[in-house]
Amino acid sequence: MHYAFSSHTDRGRVRANNEDAVRVEPARGLALLADGMGGYNAGEVASSMAVSVVDAQLAQRLPVPATPASLAAAPPAVTPIALRDALQASVDAANRAILDAAAATPAYRGMGTTLVVALFRGPLLYLGHIGDSRGYRWRGGRLQRLTRDHSLLQEQLDAGLITPQQAATSPQRNLITRALGVEPGVRLDISEVPVQADDCFLLCSDGLTDMLDDAAIAQLLARPWPPDQPGLDRLAAALVDEANACGGRDNISVLLVRAGAD
Repeated sequence: MHYAFSSHTDRGRVRANNEDAVRVEPARGLALLADGMGGYNAGEVASSMAVSVVDAQLAQRLPVPATPASLAAAPPAVTPIALRDALQASVDAANRAILDAAAATPAYRGMGTTLVVALFRGPLLYLGHIGDSRGYRWRGGRLQRLTRDHSLLQEQLDAGLITPQQAATSPQRNLITRALGVEPGVRLDISEVPVQADDCFLLCSDGLTDMLDDAAIAQLLARPWPPDQPGLDRLAAALVDEANACGGRDNISVLLVRAGAD
């Protein structure tokens, strides 16, 4: 299996700065996306720290696959438990770093960030997330959400207190219940997702999903985009452009990964 990566981020039409951060490391099959929160650029600091620390920690903890260009060959032996432990330990390190920075700098107090991390190993995706940034899989004309928001709105939906229609206009839609940099300990939800050739994975901040529902995202993904890297780049840009056309009320970040058979 080989993977093509593309990302696009934009501050949107309302916000003065961009507090999202994205990072892609194709040689290691790694994609990271974070959506920061906090006053006076503190969210921007927290999201940047999250992707930088997690990236650096995973580089130390996990060996690089034997064939960096394609990830085709089996990577050095790492058990699923070891992969999960490495992901959680890397997030723990990022959480501590953000808390320490907030304690040391008054302007950073109260900052935090969501995080979604995708680690591709052969025909498997290890997908971890904290907060309401999401991961999706597009396969065979169907869009499937792979993450569950850590948000007050999601808890209300799960409890049957509100309907999806009410959720779409709720003033509490951006209240998250789990984030990096908020408490001394934070748990990363991790899923193991089988990958097939022609799967396309989407990681995104809520700047996309607040403007476009799943049906609108699926419509864009269903267009006959070329399977090459420029096609993936155009698709990433099209998703951001459509969110801006619908209002662009928040920073918008998307990260796409397309799988192909060797």
